[in-house]
Amino acid sequence: MSRRLTVVLTALAMLAFAGNSLLCRVALKDAAIDAASFTTIRLLSGALTLWLIVQLRGGVRKPAGSWASALALFAYAAAFSFAYISLPAATGALLLFGAVQATMIGYGLSRGERLSVRQWTGFALALAGLVGLLLPGLSAPPLLGALLMLAAGIAWGVYSLRGRGGGDPTAVTAGNFARSVPLALTLSALTFRSAAWDGSGVGYAVASGALASGVGYAIWYMALPGLRPASAATVQLSVPLIAALGAVMFLDEALSLRLLFASAAILGGIALVILSRRAAA
Repeated sequence: MSRRLTVVLTALAMLAFAGNSLLCRVALKDAAIDAASFTTIRLLSGALTLWLIVQLRGGVRKPAGSWASALALFAYAAAFSFAYISLPAATGALLLFGAVQATMIGYGLSRGERLSVRQWTGFALALAGLVGLLLPGLSAPPLLGALLMLAAGIAWGVYSLRGRGGGDPTAVTAGNFARSVPLALTLSALTFRSAAWDGSGVGYAVASGALASGVGYAIWYMALPGLRPASAATVQLSVPLIAALGAVMFLDEALSLRLLFASAAILGGIALVILSRRAAA
């Protein structure tokens, strides 16, 4: 794969990942759809899209993925949707990304990975940014929404860790999405009294599942072989920034000083950990 194609695919994947936050927020804010229905439609359309992609590539001989990973995927998607009932898109994307990275770094520490002084400094800076973002105040995000998004980030971190070395990533993701659908349908059944949807809400959910999730992950897995591990980690720092820019442009969200300072601390701290790791390697 050429360098130019790798750059294009990577950019498209980052846009897709940021798009999930924007699509979910606008659906729950401006359309008539509840969080459980959004989750179910997103996972179902993502599963169908990934199944089609796998079939077009020649299919797989045996089912991929696992129920444990599907549970982590479902927990992420459900918490993500319910968090965006109250969270602005930019804040949600930043909390999600910070929680994912903190989970993965914490896992490395629990497995005996050692951090340099520079990496510890970056990790502490990122955690300080998360704490600063959540401190009470006029511009603080709603606590329940913030906690749900942090839970979504932890679940996605677990899902990512379980996916390491799991074979064909697109086939594994397709299998996990398929297994998550019954879990989402159960959630919808349990919350059917508050169920609601309209054409635009369903459309946003389908776009989130089929395009931002299904196609987005497939594109990302195509780009990964052309990226070094540190580069793949670093480029994901752009996702909260893209989401914030999109929220300002399309959702009329304002960027508070608290969010700007927290973004600088969280993204800068994580970048320091990643880049220091690359330098040590």
